[in-house]
Amino acid sequence: MPRKNNRRDEAVELDPERVRRGAAWVVAAADGTWHVRTVTADGAVKVYRCPGCDHEIGLRMPHVVAWPADDHAPVPYGLGRVAERRHWHTACWNARARRHR
Repeated sequence: MPRKNNRRDEAVELDPERVRRGAAWVVAAADGTWHVRTVTADGAVKVYRCPGCDHEIGLRMPHVVAWPADDHAPVPYGLGRVAERRHWHTACWNARARRHR
């Protein structure tokens, strides 16, 4: 008999803080080195304005958060200083090198 890997009958508790944080990585580009993390649709609970296109990032819209990487001591959980974080549409973040200033 095949093994059952999919256990739909078990209740899965999602940690809301973990869902909101998403995955994080470091990006080195021509415009500097950035910490970047994804925000899932479940974690997008506020409206933000994208610095790339100046349009709103609506509720429940997946997007990315980026903040400058620097040589200072790491902030707990890698979240960065709140004042330096910017919420971007994923496409705007990926196209930022082609943007006119």
